[in-house]
Amino acid sequence: MTNEAEMPERRVQIPPSGVAGDLTIPVSARGVIVFAHGSGSSRLSSRNRFVAGVLQRAGLATLLLDLLTAEEEQIDLRTGHLRFDIDLLHRRLVEATRWLADDLQAGALPVGYFGASTGAAAALTAAAALPASTRAVVSRGGRPDLADEALAKVEAPTLLIVGGNDEVVIKLNQQALKALHCDKKLEIVAGATHLFEEPGTLEEVAALARSWFQKYLS
Repeated sequence: MTNEAEMPERRVQIPPSGVAGDLTIPVSARGVIVFAHGSGSSRLSSRNRFVAGVLQRAGLATLLLDLLTAEEEQIDLRTGHLRFDIDLLHRRLVEATRWLADDLQAGALPVGYFGASTGAAAALTAAAALPASTRAVVSRGGRPDLADEALAKVEAPTLLIVGGNDEVVIKLNQQALKALHCDKKLEIVAGATHLFEEPGTLEEVAALARSWFQKYLS
């Protein structure tokens, strides 16, 4: 396990869009996980930061990323449409992945994606676009169905995690699972709703994600 005192967080900007990110690299990290937040959220999401902390203590670096610029966030607050622009969001993940490859600290690390809500579709679409760079994908309460035809092109092992009480999203994830041709698994967390706010449910998500990334990023 890694001591949290050994893991300073570094604020970064990803060119050319200039979106902000928070990069944390534990000592002897064996992979880096890029987080794609869900609709209406940001890199400051408490749920994603909780999962990121679990991954960091397991020796995985994390990049918590804003998929929209500050100006785009203001537009989205008024219109609500950019958070569902999967093409735009996946391009931001591709930008971040290519930036990581050139980073002095993170450049040698294999990459995984953790996507929530619409961020899951962006993560899967980015994984399809960068098959040589992406080792694994985890979706939390995601909308992988929004990745559409990109699902069939995903080569990275993919774990879909859904709350047991999130019935509509379970069905959407079951449909997406059929469209995926990679190593894949659907995990349903009993008693959890869409945001995994019930006691112990987010901890279960984090443990599932940790095991998946440790297996495929080693």
